[in-house]
Amino acid sequence: MSRETQDPSAPPSGAGGAVPDLPPDDGPETGDDGAHLVRADLLTGLILLVLGIAVVWMSWEMPRLEARRIHPATVPGLVPGLLGIALAICGMILAARSVRVADDGAGWRRFGAAFLSTSAARVVVAMVLALGYALVLVGRLPFWAASAVFVLVFILVFERVFSASPHPLWRTVLTAGLQAVIVGVAVSVVFEAGFLVRLP
Repeated sequence: MSRETQDPSAPPSGAGGAVPDLPPDDGPETGDDGAHLVRADLLTGLILLVLGIAVVWMSWEMPRLEARRIHPATVPGLVPGLLGIALAICGMILAARSVRVADDGAGWRRFGAAFLSTSAARVVVAMVLALGYALVLVGRLPFWAASAVFVLVFILVFERVFSASPHPLWRTVLTAGLQAVIVGVAVSVVFEAGFLVRLP
């Protein structure tokens, strides 16, 4: 009686016969998915460069207080000037690295489309609300009331307008109102009693 042995290197047999061949692995995909990020780096680098130069210039124009015999290492504009130089250098490096990438046009289109997205709208709305809080509400209302109004409007806008699944209006208004009052009062108490800051 003979006994057959199976070659361990042979493919296993089963239903359907031979094992189907797997597709070859071509490795990681390459494309221009990061092209728009390169354009963002270029603009960011240019902005940092201009901002750094402006900081250096304003630091140079600051008074050095020679009449008071201030040591040159402690003049008011020294540290801001050094920070401005570092900022300008970082901007130059970032912009130069981005310029080396070939421009095919697709990256700029995707970069521009990012400003029309919902995320960009959220950023713009948040900036407008923050500026309205700092430039309009603070100084015209008591600080606790200005903070409460800001928190209330912020929550209502982002929970009702930008939320994919907004809660019922009464629930949003109730929770936003409670949070606004708590935050407004708590922030005022902490600053006035804890940090001894006179609030407007």
